[in-house]
Amino acid sequence: MSLITTLARLEAIRAGRAQPAATVRHRHLSERPLVLVPLTTAGEAGAPLGALVGRDRDAPRLLVVPQPRDRDLRSVFLAELADIVLPYLESFADDVELVEGKEADPETGRQVTVERELCADAPQLIVPSRAGVDLVRLLGRSTRFRRTAEQDPETAYPAPPRVPLLGRWFTHFGERSRVPGASLLLAMTDLLSRHWATGQSSLEDQHLGALLAWIDPPGADGPTGAEAALRAELGRDAEGQLLCPPAGPATDPAFDNRLLAPAIERYDRARSALAAAEDGVAADALLANLSAAEREIGELVRSRTLPTWESVWRGLDLLRELPEAAHVPDRWKGDRWSFTAHRDRVASGEPPQPRIDDAVTAAQKLARREKEQAKLDAQEALDDPLVLAARRLGGEAFVGEVVDVTMTYTESKRPSPRPLITVRTEDRPHLGEKAKVHRSLDGKPQTAQFVGAEEEDGGEDPGGGPLLVVLRIVDRMGRGREPALGSVPEKGDRVCFTLFEHEPRGGPKLPDPENTPWTHGGPPTDPSPLPAADPVTEEDLL
Repeated sequence: MSLITTLARLEAIRAGRAQPAATVRHRHLSERPLVLVPLTTAGEAGAPLGALVGRDRDAPRLLVVPQPRDRDLRSVFLAELADIVLPYLESFADDVELVEGKEADPETGRQVTVERELCADAPQLIVPSRAGVDLVRLLGRSTRFRRTAEQDPETAYPAPPRVPLLGRWFTHFGERSRVPGASLLLAMTDLLSRHWATGQSSLEDQHLGALLAWIDPPGADGPTGAEAALRAELGRDAEGQLLCPPAGPATDPAFDNRLLAPAIERYDRARSALAAAEDGVAADALLANLSAAEREIGELVRSRTLPTWESVWRGLDLLRELPEAAHVPDRWKGDRWSFTAHRDRVASGEPPQPRIDDAVTAAQKLARREKEQAKLDAQEALDDPLVLAARRLGGEAFVGEVVDVTMTYTESKRPSPRPLITVRTEDRPHLGEKAKVHRSLDGKPQTAQFVGAEEEDGGEDPGGGPLLVVLRIVDRMGRGREPALGSVPEKGDRVCFTLFEHEPRGGPKLPDPENTPWTHGGPPTDPSPLPAADPVTEEDLL
């Protein structure tokens, strides 16, 4: 936790409400996101109890599993979920734009220009909390290998059509959510806690009701954020039920024991009685009892999920009030490429994602996530003065005024400009001998080399007064003898230099999977090869 974040949390405690942790929005928000509020059975994460899902704030779709231990009812739930999610994904698949890119020619090996399709937009799935992201990943892992009756008529418990495809997409969304800065699958609690600092712990911030109580407490004369958050966490009604249910997918034990368990028991009795009915007249009456029991469970699920549904949309309203950060469209373009690539893999009939990645693939994913994390940290600091302030306090950046510019040149047959600039700053950057610093110039990083630093004459407090930092600019000044216009700061300009790179470079190239060294298990081998990919059916195509 940075010093700025610590100070913001202390200020939130003093002021009684959350304090801004960012001045801009660092994540993309779709104009038409799909919100999913899941609910699972206590003690069994893979047994869904129900969900509210949809794109219309005022008309969510309620899905209910009246008996979560029933495999058939769970399959019906997944089929209904697929019928909602997959058409939403399909609506983004056909609207594409052509983008030029470079790729190696298979015959000559030379780089040639090709046109590739890129989806003009991509879907976005929003869940209440980080546990919801884990559930999406779990549903993907548990359904993408399921076999349908069309694929295998002899399979036990065949999956409804399109459920395996839903699993593949959920797996992709879950994997993409692990890439720093990605926005295909977002948790509302993570979004809000990234942009506001509360007076509670990070663990307590995972309670959506408590988090919103800090950010937007009720009324100026009402309770403070701490009081409102405590009521959201612990407040109960006359029946002993939480006033603000958990953000899912977990449920409250008091709800399970006092309301849900008796309702499911009544449903089980009604279903058993209907199965034992001996004539049609008795069956009609018993069917009415079963329908009433099912509706009762549905109302219970709605009562637990609807407050969270409204909280998610309330959080979206708060986030949309923040202006979008400058680098967010670039990161969203990466999400669009990810969505387009998976769309193409599905359409080409590739098999589902493997259960376990081989050593090379796992290393590639880890390296990419580390690179994206460093890139995200740099971009957020460049986009947001409040984030940059934390890096300045840590000695990783400095801001100041240019007080002198001296033109110098390299000693070579063709001298190149190497101007020296002196920056007056109140910061204390951790600069070493010949250290490299960077500044943003027209969206691209310009590099300078640290030459020296000294206290400004007349400083009253040794070690605490202004600092004069001398830097030598080394690139992005054009190819002429004189620097290009605007490439060198002028006297009086306000500049910002960072000690971290703006575009972190990747690591060494990894070998192909078949060339995996013995230290990492050797080439991937499977004693029981997977069967050939299933033939592509109408249900598999977007």
